[in-house]
Amino acid sequence: MSTLPLGLMIETLVAVLLMVTIGYCVILNSRLKRLRADEESLRATISELITASEIAERAILGLKATAGEADRTLGQRLVEAEQLSHDLNAQIEKGSNVLDRITQITAAAASPAQPAETTLAQPAEPARPAPAMRASDIRSAAIEATARLEHFRKRTAEQAA
Repeated sequence: MSTLPLGLMIETLVAVLLMVTIGYCVILNSRLKRLRADEESLRATISELITASEIAERAILGLKATAGEADRTLGQRLVEAEQLSHDLNAQIEKGSNVLDRITQITAAAASPAQPAETTLAQPAEPARPAPAMRASDIRSAAIEATARLEHFRKRTAEQAA
């Protein structure tokens, strides 16, 4: 009789352990299902990330191309601006020379005591015109030159645009 209850107890213990094992397997199965679902979600996220990085690479290539084009255009405009600056400096210098000649002519015309030929023949010492006439001539010439320069700058800016 003592063997029967011991065998029954062992079988009961094995049955209980099997029930615990089955319960653990059910819990483990549910966790594996969640892990697989998370794996699918993770794959979708990785796929979206790869797509976004490809789009970003294409955008970067486009930006590099645009920056290169802007650099070339800016370089051309800088060269043109330097040329225009040199041209303007040359024209200003020529204008100053013309203004000096006009001043000499005005001075020669204002002083009847000296002949015009001797005044123009001596460029080292220009004749001194009357102070009032020289100031008004220079003022009017400066106003006219300023107006012409502003007109030229506007026209140049319109052409550059």
